[in-house]
Amino acid sequence: MKKNVIQLSRPLVVASFLLLGVTGNAQQNKGLTDPEVASVAVTANQIDIEFAKIAFQHSRNPEVLNFAKTMTNDHNAVINQAVALVTKLKVTPQTNSLTRQLLADAEKTKKKLQSAKGAGFDKVYIGNEVAYHRSVISAIETVLIPQAENAELKSFLQAVVPALKTHLSHAEMVEKMLNK
Repeated sequence: MKKNVIQLSRPLVVASFLLLGVTGNAQQNKGLTDPEVASVAVTANQIDIEFAKIAFQHSRNPEVLNFAKTMTNDHNAVINQAVALVTKLKVTPQTNSLTRQLLADAEKTKKKLQSAKGAGFDKVYIGNEVAYHRSVISAIETVLIPQAENAELKSFLQAVVPALKTHLSHAEMVEKMLNK
């Protein structure tokens, strides 16, 4: 039982480091360019799709699978919209230290997800989703939106936040159900 508590608290720690890394690196770099903002946004969506793919492989819980399906559909839609926008703006997303940090943290999380089994997996996955969405929402609101220079890119990011907050609420609901 104690093992699950430790596993559930780790996603929160990872998300906290993620957010600190995003804000700290952004300040160190004295701001992100629009291509860098676009890269971070697209990468964050791709990562959540990868987490959902793992859920499809490991979970048998209908609520968890429904959540993973929503993550796949919604984040793919956001990526498609982002690609259309950057194509229109003639902006090529540029990999940067934040993108690389997101990817490195995601690899660690994927390993934890891959090693979890059964109901323990469901709790680890959903706990990570709660933490990840909190972190991403905060990073978008406090780093990406303020640093985006192009009005359309800024507007796009602002439009994504309500969907992410809906995802967070959905994840929190599933988490409560799993903890009963």
